[in-house]
Order: sequence, then C-alpha cells, then structure tokens
Amino acid sequence: MIAAFVVLAAMVPAAGTALGAQEVEAELPYTCAFPSGPQAVTVRVAARFPDSAAKGETIVPAEVTTTVELPEAAVAELDAAPGAEVRASTELAVALSQGEARAEASWRGTAQPATVPAEGPLVLESAGDVPSVTPGSAGELSLRASTLEVAFAMGPASGPADSEPEPSEPVSVSCSLAEGVPHNGLLATIPVTAGEEHGQAEGQSPSDEPGESARSEPKDPERYAPPPGRLRVDADAHQDAPPCRAEDPTPATLTAYVTGYSNVRKLDGSSLIPLSCMVIEQGISVPLDENFSGLRQPAEVNFSYEGRRQTPPAKATFLTYGFVPTTATMVLEQVGRVHLEADLRFAPYLNVISRIRASLVLRLSDVKVNGVSLDVGSDCRTKTPLTSPDPEPDRFPEDHMVLHGYSYHIPPDNAVGYMVSSGGPLTSEITIPAFTGCGTSDGEDLNRLLTASISGPGNYVKQIQGQACTPAEAATENMKDFCTPDGQPLVIPKPER
Repeated sequence: MIAAFVVLAAMVPAAGTALGAQEVEAELPYTCAFPSGPQAVTVRVAARFPDSAAKGETIVPAEVTTTVELPEAAVAELDAAPGAEVRASTELAVALSQGEARAEASWRGTAQPATVPAEGPLVLESAGDVPSVTPGSAGELSLRASTLEVAFAMGPASGPADSEPEPSEPVSVSCSLAEGVPHNGLLATIPVTAGEEHGQAEGQSPSDEPGESARSEPKDPERYAPPPGRLRVDADAHQDAPPCRAEDPTPATLTAYVTGYSNVRKLDGSSLIPLSCMVIEQGISVPLDENFSGLRQPAEVNFSYEGRRQTPPAKATFLTYGFVPTTATMVLEQVGRVHLEADLRFAPYLNVISRIRASLVLRLSDVKVNGVSLDVGSDCRTKTPLTSPDPEPDRFPEDHMVLHGYSYHIPPDNAVGYMVSSGGPLTSEITIPAFTGCGTSDGEDLNRLLTASISGPGNYVKQIQGQACTPAEAATENMKDFCTPDGQPLVIPKPER
C-alpha cells in the first residue's frame, strides 16, 4: 500500500502547522556493532510534539535531541586516550505509521565535542533540524525510534603539546533496538482528526490570516499535498525537481526520479547524485525457463536533462589528502546503453532480482582547490565508463556499472524492496577509471593529478528511485497520485546513505 503522509524538510512554522505541546523523553536500549563486536548502548530521545493535529496539518517536532551514552567498554572501542575530544553525528530512523500506512523520516544531529573520561561512560548529545510530517488522513499517528547510525571523530584535546593524545581513526557504527524493548521504541502518538485544520476557524483558509501569506508553504500545494489515505515520502519539498517528460509515450513508457549518494573512496567522502529524470521503455516479458518458473522483464532506460542524456550538474565538496577543501561540478553522462532486466520468480513467493547496466562517464568542471580555481578545461572526464563486476560478462562484455535491486512479496504483507514500477533502493560498487581531457589552456596536463586523487575501485553507490509515472495514463484515476497532469512523476525520492 502506498502510504499517508508527506515528510518535508524542517521549516519555519506557518499557517496550518501543529506545534509542540507534548513533551517526550524516551530512554531506549540499543545494540551497536563496534569493530570488535556488539556493545550495549543507552540512547535517549527527547522532543516536543503537538497533543493533536488535523488531517493536512503540518506537524513540526521541536527541541529534538538524541543522546548516546557509551558504557566504558564501548568507549574503549573508540581507541581514544583519556582527555581526547570526541565529535559525533547521529542519524536516527523514525518509523511513522497511521493505520496501514507507513513511512520513515531521518532525524540527523551533531554533538558538541566531549572529552573522553578516564573511566566511566561517555555522553554525547546531538541536535539538529528534523523533517516535519503532514498526515494525509485521520487516525492515530505513531512515531517509533528505529535504527541509529553514529559516526565518531576523535582528536587531541587542547593543552601542552607534549600532553596531547594522538588522534585516532574515525569510527562509524550501526545500532538497532535491543530485543524486547517495550512498545517497539514508541516515541509519541498524535491523534489526527478529519475536521478543519487544527486551531483554524470554520471556512477560513490559512491565507486569510494577516501576515501569513508570505510564509505559507509549500509553494505548490497541488503538487506536494498528501493524497487522502495515501503516503508519499519526499526529500525537501522546496527542492527544484527538473522536468521529466517522455516524448510520444506509449502505455509501456515510465518516467521516474532517482537520487542518491556515491562514495569516492580515495577522498574519504561522498557526493550527492542530484535528483535526475529517467525515461524507461519497458519491453516484452519472456519466460525464464521452459518450466515457466518466472518471467524476465527487459527495459531500456535513458537519463534526461535539458535534452541531453545525463544527470543535472551537481556541486561536490571533498577534503583532498584529508585537509585541502576541494569543490567540483560533477555530471554523469550516458554514453551508451542503460539496460534494465527484472527477473520475477513465482515460488515459493514472488521475488524480483533487478539489474541496471549503465554506461556512464564522469565529467568534471569548475574545480576549485582551497578556493583557487583549477582550470581543467571543457572536456575533463573519465576515459571509459564507470565499471563494476557483471554476473554475466559474456552477455554484457562492454564497460558499464551494474546497479542491483531486490524485492519480495509474501501476501498479505506489502512488497519490500526495489521494483521498477514502485521504485526503491539500488546499490553498486564501482571503479572510477583514469581521467582524460583534463588540462589548462596553456597545455598543463592534469589527468595524472585527478587520476591519482579520484580514480580507483571500491566506491559504493546507493540510488533511490521514486514511484514511476505512466505518462500515457496520467489523466486516469490510477495515476493521479503518481503523475502530474502533464505526465511527469509526482513522487520525489529522498537520497539515502
């Protein structure tokens, strides 16, 4: 089932916004996967929520903090001497549910530096902006703490040079709720009514209130308002989605947005894959074998941006050699085929293995090192497409990367994972080839510099595709929640790490 809220970026409260009156502080036991093994960790989540809200009213969690208390055994895992400073960032997944509808929001925060104690626990309290929630139907809305990601960075404390602890390697851990947590990590329940917006007089719209029109949001309510009884998870509702239209679409044509992150291993950082348009032409399904145990659904995919087969330009920032700030504009350009195959098997339950084989080169421009422009020319790119191992190299011998998706469906539960029509996560590990065409107007060759800094294997990619639109059927009842009236995808996916 497609769900029933919109998750929006944190924002200034406007008309039609439910503000916090319900103060919550939950202490939850977590188990975190440290390098040497699991450790028990205490996590306290504090926030303020409204006592109630109305359908279509934005709920803004306020004063949100996530406090991680590491016992002495877990502190030892950080490999930081007493007196060293620890900086931490947290990302708490919060599960949203209302009836049968489901969604997830990420609560990110950063903690002030804390000093490693000589003995005893280390307490780190993080805070930051969190997404707001807009329920699309009436009924009790529940928020539950789910998985937690914590990144620790250690450094020497201030003091005499001969007494400073040596800096330690960063540590990142994934944490999950311990077994048997009461109420499955429940943080809050908010009754949502079907009546007029909370606190709003009958017959009065938010724009009727003096001084509110300039703050009302989103800018395009028809595009971002949650359909009743359904759920749509967005990234920032204010982000500018590029046009995504298919020329002369047929009933087999799909359009969808995709976004995500790609690591650059040598630079120890990640780059956002900007919100991009994909036009998907589905082919004719064929049996997987003579026993008809399943079907293979092929499709051809093209990226689309201003008439070119590429992603929109995106700015990326890294610390080259660990300390030199470097920025560049990056584009993934399609130079060959992007082919999708989805293998559907019917027994013992429906499962789908999807692979997208994409011939994409990486282009760089507008490079700046420590704020100083580095002229790389107008044709700076990888020599060949990005690559990753292919499970069927004889069928697909050309250079390409392979994105993998998997889903399964065990009725009466909802399908889980990636399907081309409903979207979901796609992952890969790629090799960035050597660079070519990178140089200054006076003939300076920068190919070797960029190759040494960026190229190499082991770069993890995670893309999230949104729910697809069938533009030929955009005007039908079935597509009204997935397509704009002019046949563009309505669902905007949120990048995930």
